[in-house]
Amino acid sequence: MNLIERAKNILLSPKTEWEKIASQEEDHVKVLTTYLIFLAIIPAVAAFIGYGVIGFKVFGVHVGSMSLGIRYAIMQFVNVLVGAYLTAGAFYLLAPNFGAEKNFNKAFQLAAYCYTAVCVGGVFYLMHSLTIIASLAALYALYLLYLGVKPVMKTPEDKAKPYFWVSLLCMIVVSVVVSTIMTSLVIGRSMGSFDFTL
Repeated sequence: MNLIERAKNILLSPKTEWEKIASQEEDHVKVLTTYLIFLAIIPAVAAFIGYGVIGFKVFGVHVGSMSLGIRYAIMQFVNVLVGAYLTAGAFYLLAPNFGAEKNFNKAFQLAAYCYTAVCVGGVFYLMHSLTIIASLAALYALYLLYLGVKPVMKTPEDKAKPYFWVSLLCMIVVSVVVSTIMTSLVIGRSMGSFDFTL
């Protein structure tokens, strides 16, 4: 699997790519080590540059430091990896309730490839004023999830939409919980690390 080709295809022609993914047997560790880890580097590096090198202004005061950049980079990296595993766990546990295949490797494929949009959109962490665009990329991840639930998890036609909505709720809850925990760790430990200049 070519990482760039897979990322491009899942973003630009997701329906076709989900069919290919559904036909492939990939261990979750392989997907993690050959795909997701590399994509997770995008928001991590962008956050490091945006918060650590460039910084941003709040009411005319410059905020930023290398320590802050490192903490935000770690936060973004962990958010993606932990979020993908927790989301996959939810897909896996919910599968029997919707007649879908209970297969953790498939559940992880679905979660990991949905995170493609989040990771690529993470490039906007380079500039604090553009972080809202990174957040909007998460909405596209939900669309990818909608398209992937049926083919990847082999969900029956009549249960695909309910499975999507419940999975969507789980994905949102997981994202909010992981982000909240990581943000509290980053902000809580970084208050003394800000570099304030006029």
